[in-house]
Amino acid sequence: MSLLPHHDGSALYVPEQEPALGDTVDVFVRVPAGADVRQVHVRTTGDGEPHFAEAVVDRTDAGGVWWRVPVEARNPVSNYRFMLTGRRGHRWLNAAGVVSHDVPDNGDFKLVTHAPPPAWARDAVIYQIFPDRFARSAAADGRELPDWAIPCDWDTPVIGRGPQTPHQFYGGDLDGVTGRLDHLDRLGVNTVYLTPIFPARSNHRYDAASFDTVDPLLGGDAALARLADAVRARGWRLLGDITSNHTGDAHEWFTRAAADGSAPERELYYFGEATGRDPELSYESWNGVRSLPKLNWGSAELRRRFATADDSLLRRWLRPPYGLDGWRVDVANMTGRRGADAYTHEVAALLREVVVGTRADGLLMAEHGHDHTGDLDRDGWHGTMNYVGFTDPVWSWLRHGEQSVPNFLGTPGGVVRRDADAVLATMNAYRSLISWRSYTHSWQLLGSHDSARIRTVVGDAARQEVAAGLLATMPGTPMIFAGDELGLTGANGEGSRTPMPWHRPESWDASTFATYRSLIALRRAEPALRHGGLRWLHADADTLVFLREAPTGSVLVLARRAAGAPVRLGGLPAGENIHGGAPALHPDATGTITLPADGPTFQAWRLT
Repeated sequence: MSLLPHHDGSALYVPEQEPALGDTVDVFVRVPAGADVRQVHVRTTGDGEPHFAEAVVDRTDAGGVWWRVPVEARNPVSNYRFMLTGRRGHRWLNAAGVVSHDVPDNGDFKLVTHAPPPAWARDAVIYQIFPDRFARSAAADGRELPDWAIPCDWDTPVIGRGPQTPHQFYGGDLDGVTGRLDHLDRLGVNTVYLTPIFPARSNHRYDAASFDTVDPLLGGDAALARLADAVRARGWRLLGDITSNHTGDAHEWFTRAAADGSAPERELYYFGEATGRDPELSYESWNGVRSLPKLNWGSAELRRRFATADDSLLRRWLRPPYGLDGWRVDVANMTGRRGADAYTHEVAALLREVVVGTRADGLLMAEHGHDHTGDLDRDGWHGTMNYVGFTDPVWSWLRHGEQSVPNFLGTPGGVVRRDADAVLATMNAYRSLISWRSYTHSWQLLGSHDSARIRTVVGDAARQEVAAGLLATMPGTPMIFAGDELGLTGANGEGSRTPMPWHRPESWDASTFATYRSLIALRRAEPALRHGGLRWLHADADTLVFLREAPTGSVLVLARRAAGAPVRLGGLPAGENIHGGAPALHPDATGTITLPADGPTFQAWRLT
């Protein structure tokens, strides 16, 4: 694997990271010494027509020969790949790697000239908070509960499945979050992401009854302003969560539409006709759940109210005194899609235009639980929650025990146990179909409020450290679900929404907290882990080894789920261990370094 030619979209290989339309930029390929490559061409497809240009040798160093060739950013997304010619003919190098057969263009590398995501996002470490379960302020005890709520003490067990699940009410609020920011500071995160905060008829609040105010049960608008001030005072960012696919059936738009067929709100949804055989009002909803009526993005009025109007909900919460730094968009994959209607890419571009127009450094992140590759790189979503390209493969590699663990999408059979070669193939398959920019700005996560907890999936602290190590050192923006750093457990999404055990510190897994803290600090200290490329060096059933490379230096990473044979690699310099406690690396007389064979383990070295 280490002898393969390499290119990715990082600054080491594409020094101009933000090309403008029409720019010509140099791109580089590194060919290791001894590889069968005598000539390199780049193949581009500007305006849909293939063109070839010959590369030249730019320099030679200890890593091999660096070939350079100019590529024009002819189109907003410009594809390119390399043809490598040697004694045995030619091979292609595209974003999926080196292949000896012809492949479609959709796996090519991509130069993107759309406006880039905000610069702060690449350095973010996201902390996801489910407000009802995070922390209560003193004011929570005096609030009158709504009729849907089943009041629970902080230690009441969470019901993971059943009709009571969305109605268990623990009373966490936004002032409670503000009061616990010191915990986040100790952990090392710098961006707070809140799941929905608008009034609703459930504890998860994805069934919004209004977008005009913060739920009084969370402390109302003033509590959000106080939290935003506290977050900004620490130099952090604050993100909200919006449902662009649906509202709740108690939403004022829907209740007006349902009550009056001539109401202007009628066009905001998909209504059918009630019949004698089906006397209930007929309307489209999210996955057939009647409490979540689906929004119709073919409606100009919806686009105005949701996004384009000066007082739209999307704009209002981005402005002072709240000043959210952006939005995570719930079920973005379904937004604007219904039968023959296909507005998704229009909507994504519209929402991005409005967000960035309202605040230039605003972030717009999409939720996709499955294949996201067709929805990115279209001047819409800045990135996605990368369940399929990170969460699922990491789970399948580190899964422990025989008990079935459901995955996020409820695929029959749950999480399947796989070896590292299959894990790597999955990661590469999804990564190769989007630009480096979209990949590195997507959120990598080990779980969320919608999934099982990582501790439940992997079974113990040692394997969780391996998972958290991958989260902290691979490209992309790490997102941590509140409580994972304490070793909390949960077998499915609802069961994972566990109240934070602030009053029971003896229940915390102190070693796991220390691990997360150390790994976050490592990521923030090493530029290569935030901005570097990704080069895979070795994979066997139980082992993954890769390099994060940047002009400022490189970090070597070893992840093992079990002990095995030592891994020996040539062509690398000495390295200082910066996580995991293994010895420093020193090449032997043959120029080979040997990585530790114990496991489970996660180790990282700064190469010198």
